[in-house]
Amino acid sequence: MDLFDAAATSDDGLPDLPGAPLAVRMRPATLDELVGQGHLLHSGSPLRRLVTESAAPSSVILWGPPGTGKTTIAYLVARTAGRSFVELSAVSAGVKDVRAVIDSARHWLVAGGAQTVLFIDEVHRFSKAQQDTLLPAVENRVVTLIAATTENPHFSVISPLLSRSLLLTLRPLGPDDIATLLDRAVTDPRGLDGAVSLAADARDHIVRVAGSDARKALTILEAAADAVGEGEVTLEGVEAAVDVAAVRYDRGGDQHYDVISAFIKSMRGSDVDAALHYLARMVVAGEDPRFIARRIMIAAAEDVGMADPTALTTAVAAAQAVALIGMPEARIILAEAVIHVATAPKSNAGYLAIDAAIADVRAGRAGTVPAHLRDAHYRGAESLGHGAGYRYAHDDPRGVTPQRHLPGGLEGSVYYRPTGHGNERQITARLERIRQILAED
Repeated sequence: MDLFDAAATSDDGLPDLPGAPLAVRMRPATLDELVGQGHLLHSGSPLRRLVTESAAPSSVILWGPPGTGKTTIAYLVARTAGRSFVELSAVSAGVKDVRAVIDSARHWLVAGGAQTVLFIDEVHRFSKAQQDTLLPAVENRVVTLIAATTENPHFSVISPLLSRSLLLTLRPLGPDDIATLLDRAVTDPRGLDGAVSLAADARDHIVRVAGSDARKALTILEAAADAVGEGEVTLEGVEAAVDVAAVRYDRGGDQHYDVISAFIKSMRGSDVDAALHYLARMVVAGEDPRFIARRIMIAAAEDVGMADPTALTTAVAAAQAVALIGMPEARIILAEAVIHVATAPKSNAGYLAIDAAIADVRAGRAGTVPAHLRDAHYRGAESLGHGAGYRYAHDDPRGVTPQRHLPGGLEGSVYYRPTGHGNERQITARLERIRQILAED
């Protein structure tokens, strides 16, 4: 348990901890220093009211990825009007710890002391019984609860606690946000105070390795700066500090297009090991996993197609899971989708079929819709012959009835030519029989 009185902190309102890590020293002292969360910072927003108003604040649940500012927001709320601050981690704290904080906060209020802000990190790790313990104190405002979670609170936090709290969703930090924090840490007196400079390629590497985690980025910078002492933090210095080689992959340059091209062609060529290698290069370089997922879906449709229709199902499910889960766990989902697509039988017959049909339409070979297929539901349609002679497929015991469906001038056109690979072996035999029946008309 970590307890301090916000009134006894340093000038920035945070705990005065000599020798604290760079990530702690660079924690934003005001909301204006918070990056990547502009949707929460507009004038009059609930978050600004929590931090700037001295009235008793509402309890808050902060939901977002690691390193996006959840702990910082808790500190900023606590410092308002000199509130006392208690920090618990749900990883190690139990019911006894929670009750001790609540009892202390109650006695403190009775004695005329400051209001207590209870910050619980990783609240999703608390059991239902532990979360129930918080309810009376939250409802009666004995404590102001600020709970942080990386899991969806609608599933990980009990409904009574969720209904009594304001839910704020923090977004993942983008590369520009992380770069801004690194530049600030290099020059800010709270940080490195200009003792070192940071090379552009070194900064880019830290951004890629850290992902969207500001804490991780600042920790890497501090390790590299400590190794240098003074002077320039180079790419080689950062690589040595984190033991991760820089991937030569520029998301806006040739390497991006070369790697994604090799990735797609490796899946098409059924080389699962090569496909996984290029996937790994993109993941390590910090490529957007949603972009990767889109390319896998395209490959499943274009290169696997009807030879294994479940490949597209897997790819779509992977894309949805990636959007819900995010990195780093999304790498597993992407890998499984890549393995399915790469090892599946291949057919581009569907791709060729639609392109051939489009080519005919663009060439003017559209023709008129046969009268028996035209809409016959509106008044006057029957007198025009619409629907006359239409044969209902389900009335035929074969499920297919002899009938012309293509427009005039396109009779006999064949667009879809299934291969003998995978599921298309069965389609080939069935389609041949269907086309024979249709031609009986």
